[in-house]
Amino acid sequence: MKKKLLTLGLIGLVAIGLGACGKKEAASSDKTIKVGASPMPHAVILEKAKPLLKEKGYDLEIEEISDYKIPNKALDGKNIDANFFQHIPYYEKDVKDKGYKFANAGPVHIEKMAFYSKRIKDVKDLKEGAQVLVSNSQADWGRLITILQDADLVKVKEGTDLTKATFDDITENPKKLKFKYDIDPAIMATTYTNDEADLVAINANFAQSINLNPEKDGVLVEKDNSPYANIVAVRAEDKDSKKIKALMDVLHSDEIQKFITDEWKGSVTAVK
Repeated sequence: MKKKLLTLGLIGLVAIGLGACGKKEAASSDKTIKVGASPMPHAVILEKAKPLLKEKGYDLEIEEISDYKIPNKALDGKNIDANFFQHIPYYEKDVKDKGYKFANAGPVHIEKMAFYSKRIKDVKDLKEGAQVLVSNSQADWGRLITILQDADLVKVKEGTDLTKATFDDITENPKKLKFKYDIDPAIMATTYTNDEADLVAINANFAQSINLNPEKDGVLVEKDNSPYANIVAVRAEDKDSKKIKALMDVLHSDEIQKFITDEWKGSVTAVK
């Protein structure tokens, strides 16, 4: 069963309702695995995993959730057994900020981040004072600043941990780029489609929704050695459960890893 929860209102109602009763019982039976996932590519990967889990005796239920604020709340409220939507720095920041008792069950893939533009094809054509749009997901800022620094567009103060860098850490900006970073990640693709800036940073899962491939269409693209692997998060008490082990065994299987490689042709990279 796949439930599409694609409106904020409905998602909010689900979160509130589950928060009220979810503490009393587990998200699902021992033979059912309920996972909250963003639609692309996470839910697509999980759909491919369904028959493999069925062979192991488990039914996989996928709750599609578009709002990044919901899946960790749902996991904490015991509405779901696991979630699959976030990369490691986002996960670590949210756990630290909210005090969640979670565990990282393992990485599955990396979605390449890139800057896209309708105005230029090469970064050398970027004009002084160009506007750069970035999402309000602070956990991604260091990732994007790293891409910009690798392209010699900015420099950050010496000793800065780039995974935690913010735009206040930039000490050199030779092209006087103008940064705007208050936009929800889910609408970054729309800002690109509407040609609202010279450069727009879009994660691969949202880029795919408008048929953009970072390797083919990105003006600036994240390097292959990215630390931003997307993980499956679970409650700490469930990390060693049989059904979570079964889930991760399937997601790390050769069949799923090959599916990721073949399906997204480099914009999403399988990891273990």
